[in-house]
Amino acid sequence: MTFYPEDRLALFIDGSNLYSAARALGFDIDYKRLLEVFAKKGRLVRAYYYTALMDEQEYSPIRPLVDWLDYNGYTMVTKPTKEFTDSAGRRKIKGNMDIELAVDVMEMAANLDHVILFSGDGDFRSLVRAVQRKGVRVTVVSTMRSNPPMAADELRRQADTFIELQDLEAEISREHGSRDQPPAKDQPPAKDLSPEEVDPPALIENA
Repeated sequence: MTFYPEDRLALFIDGSNLYSAARALGFDIDYKRLLEVFAKKGRLVRAYYYTALMDEQEYSPIRPLVDWLDYNGYTMVTKPTKEFTDSAGRRKIKGNMDIELAVDVMEMAANLDHVILFSGDGDFRSLVRAVQRKGVRVTVVSTMRSNPPMAADELRRQADTFIELQDLEAEISREHGSRDQPPAKDQPPAKDLSPEEVDPPALIENA
């Protein structure tokens, strides 16, 4: 990892994508530890966390984690999921936070030296390239060791640095029995699921 103490850093976390990657590797993330790890690598300006919420439900299983993150150093960006009917007449649920993340990165770029993107989504390649043209370095955090790999090859190649999530496990994994942070196990990686396919408790991935 190439970090400089004077760097102005910001974390942009695609919540469901990071959750899926960590789950595929068999560990839970301790978000307090994650924040501490990167705060030591430069001047941490902001840590954004993006997730969609099923607000129609009486209880959203990810809400405790969202609230905890909001009070513990993260800037939360959320929006309700949307329900629609596809061409086959099936009801689908979708929650896509890509635009919100991209807009925030572009708006923050002038005040940053280094963007750390927690996502393996290849759709972010153009965003990474645009930010690099502004003189900002981009590190992508995801995994190639899951089956299938979570990090798109084009995104990994575009980034200035790629950090294998599994290599961070010892530093950011959540200890079993820890009560400081609500469990993230209730955020399943669903993509464009129909309501009957979502096993409760369930949430929707940024599709």
